[in-house]
Amino acid sequence: MVDNRWINTTIDTNLFLQLQDLTAVLSGNADFTFEYTYGSSIDIIDHKVTGSSLWDMDKRDIKESGYKTDIFLRTEGTLHHTHVPSLKAYLQDMDESKLLKFAIQLVTLLEDIRLEEMIKRERPGTKRDFAIRTKYLKHYFATQLATNVTRSYALDELFCLIYLLLQANEPDPAFPQANTAQLDRLESLKPLLFASFEAKTTADITEIAYNIAFSLTDQNKDMVNDYFTFPISHIEHLTQNTLFDELTRTDELANQNTEEVDEENNKYFDQPFSTWHRENQNSDRKQNFLQFELEVGTKTNIRGGAARETEDADQAMGSVQGASGNSKRNDYSELESLEKQEDKRSGNESSDRIYGEENKHAVAIEKNAGTSSNADLDLYRQYVQEIEPFKRKLAATIEKTIEHKKNAPRKDLVIGRLSKKLLPLVIDENPRVFYKKSQESSDMDAVFTLLVDCSASMHNKMNETKRGIVLFHEVLNQLKIPHAIVGFWEDANKVKENYQPNFFHRIHSYDDSFYKNDGARIMQLEPEEDNRDGFSIRVMTKELAARREKNKFLLIFSDGEPAASGYDQNGIVDTNVAVVEARKKGIEVIGMFLADGVIDEHEDATMQNIYGKERLMIPSVAELPELFAPLLKRLLLKVI
Repeated sequence: MVDNRWINTTIDTNLFLQLQDLTAVLSGNADFTFEYTYGSSIDIIDHKVTGSSLWDMDKRDIKESGYKTDIFLRTEGTLHHTHVPSLKAYLQDMDESKLLKFAIQLVTLLEDIRLEEMIKRERPGTKRDFAIRTKYLKHYFATQLATNVTRSYALDELFCLIYLLLQANEPDPAFPQANTAQLDRLESLKPLLFASFEAKTTADITEIAYNIAFSLTDQNKDMVNDYFTFPISHIEHLTQNTLFDELTRTDELANQNTEEVDEENNKYFDQPFSTWHRENQNSDRKQNFLQFELEVGTKTNIRGGAARETEDADQAMGSVQGASGNSKRNDYSELESLEKQEDKRSGNESSDRIYGEENKHAVAIEKNAGTSSNADLDLYRQYVQEIEPFKRKLAATIEKTIEHKKNAPRKDLVIGRLSKKLLPLVIDENPRVFYKKSQESSDMDAVFTLLVDCSASMHNKMNETKRGIVLFHEVLNQLKIPHAIVGFWEDANKVKENYQPNFFHRIHSYDDSFYKNDGARIMQLEPEEDNRDGFSIRVMTKELAARREKNKFLLIFSDGEPAASGYDQNGIVDTNVAVVEARKKGIEVIGMFLADGVIDEHEDATMQNIYGKERLMIPSVAELPELFAPLLKRLLLKVI
């Protein structure tokens, strides 16, 4: 079970993405993902590598090296060098043991030490990270040793002693705080433990672990704590020698249809092609130029014209579907692949390619704002009066800046009116001493989108949030800047397998934002359910990217980290990726956090991990207009 401390931990998005890339590269499989969980393991069925929450700490160097070495051990070590049948046999032998937890953690520890030495020899650059890992774990197990002695956890105490002995810098370290009984046991186990340094294979490790566990059968209680988790998930379903073999194995045909072919009437042509060159020779027998993976077909007795490797030595005849048609003057350069043609016919791209893997089942559902009620109109007028001082001051500043820029002379020109400052004629090789008056500045070429988190946690903040939205709308209305206001949420009650409905409540669109006097529709924003921020940001990014304005801004009002179906752990990372993608498209993204009165470190770290420096932290929603106005002013001055 995951510790609550871990659930509330802020994810460092930069580090997570680095670990994700490292996992994909070292595993040699782009489908592999990295996940935080209780322990470190590799799962080739679900294609993921996990890092232990033991490394969740404030010290950046230990945290980074800890997670990286977890990945090294699983992708460079377990994936290629752990003998799966040996571990399966060991688990079967220990299945009835009353010391199963101890046995599993012991074999994991010994195998990891063996793999670590192999990895450091093959990749010397990993030595620094492993040194940091070992130093921290020695301190950790020394602390755990004292705790286990106090609590009289005998086998946990012995396990800590085993780790500290194996990682000691001296042959006979002293442990004065340990119980005499456990020190005597450790002494008797030293020959077996030291033999693990000479182990060459997983089978050697499992034999040592089995003998140690067997020698402790007089122990009445198993270990209490979990320090290490078994390194291979779903091992019961694996049949190959290594995980790498399991990933690359070739399956038999799914069906067993057979067909006899008359070999006498079968025409086989053995004819060399004129385009063959010696440089093309497949001398190392490792090149695959044309390769098909057939899972369903018909087995026949047709044989190839040369020796080849196969599972059954029989060819499989499969059906191949294609499309054909008359080409224009035999020019095939303009033809597209069938896949691209299909994409055009379908009129869309794959959802996970546009909106991210975490949102492949998310569906965008539009909801248009209705006609404003009299109550909404009255409340809107009240809010307009309350934000009027901010609006008037902000709009006046922007308008004066525009006017000043229109009338300000352009200086340092090569033609125009002669300036009174003629010193550049003497000191500059290419002097610019002319100016022009009545410089006309261009209009404010900008567009804004305001995304409003309508999750249930906004129930005590939504009314005050509307004041800030009214300020946003009124100022941009007066300056005739197109803008959209959209509330977003995911309906948790309607979520099903492969279906996650996400609603976009269109309060104002770019076209009607200042042409229609209906700001009261802002009052229709209400707290609803969950919030899938990454998906919503990508939907708005797609709309903004299609706009012609030069300056594009996306502002997000939120009161916390993303939370939706299957989105808890990866929500922060996915949202950060969505923000980065939007910024790469020239859209300025600013996150605005709405607190309940005090902003704690966890909330600030979460917003920083998602939005970086471009974030506005608002301690109290009542302060929203006062703090929002300077931000809006800064953004507007950038586009003048």
